[in-house]
Amino acid sequence: MKSVKEVATESKILEKLKKFPKCTELVKYLFQDIELQEMQDYANNVSIKRLGYNDHGPVHMRQVTINAIKMLNILHESGIKTSLEEEEIGTFEDSMCAVVIAALMHDLGMMIGRQGHEDMSVILAIPLIDKVLLKLFPDDIHKRVVIKSLSIEAIVGHMSTRKIHSLEAGIILIADGCDMTKGRARIPLSINNSPKVGDIHKYSANAITRVSINHGEKKPIMIDIEMSADVGFFQIEEVLFTKVSSSPAKQYIELYAGVTGQERKCYLI
Repeated sequence: MKSVKEVATESKILEKLKKFPKCTELVKYLFQDIELQEMQDYANNVSIKRLGYNDHGPVHMRQVTINAIKMLNILHESGIKTSLEEEEIGTFEDSMCAVVIAALMHDLGMMIGRQGHEDMSVILAIPLIDKVLLKLFPDDIHKRVVIKSLSIEAIVGHMSTRKIHSLEAGIILIADGCDMTKGRARIPLSINNSPKVGDIHKYSANAITRVSINHGEKKPIMIDIEMSADVGFFQIEEVLFTKVSSSPAKQYIELYAGVTGQERKCYLI
């Protein structure tokens, strides 16, 4: 059974996609896919209970979806074309479909383990991608091939360990990095407080109180992060900034971060 947080996040996603009928149909289909839900749940079990990492399950993948939709829409409203549009091989909605698929499946590889999980995610996601695209575009093999390929690039590139080239994949890279608030660390911290290697990820995420994605002042997208303690800067400098720097969407991003009540640091403008 889905959690209250999952259901609430799904409603937000559908609200943000209401202008895109095909993408809405895709999302509704994936939200009802029992196999995908089981895979997301098991990925979270492995991540939190077995490995002691932050949330990498259904809530995280839905939050990354929201982040990606926000950023892609801001770029669209700013007159910036996606890679599919620029290359004249697809529409903005095609790009949105690829981004949503990637966001909802990018961490499935955590079912296997942390190392190389982006590659494992692709292997596990391909049958699901084929299934949903065949339902959406039964008579359009071009769309199926293009959207599938773009989704795979975004999934395999979300750890900034592999060079990516499309704007769409670059958005997933940043959207993933933006899900860093204390909610992701709540469960692992409550399960086990004994110290071990890698704890900095949990404690730094626990210090992040707010991540805002809005229209920027000098660049199309502004990411503004608020934290309760300096330890949160680890998330910014070691996780998010690394992903932004590796992203084809970097040129469109303003990045600010700071402790509540103190002056914000500007990381990118």
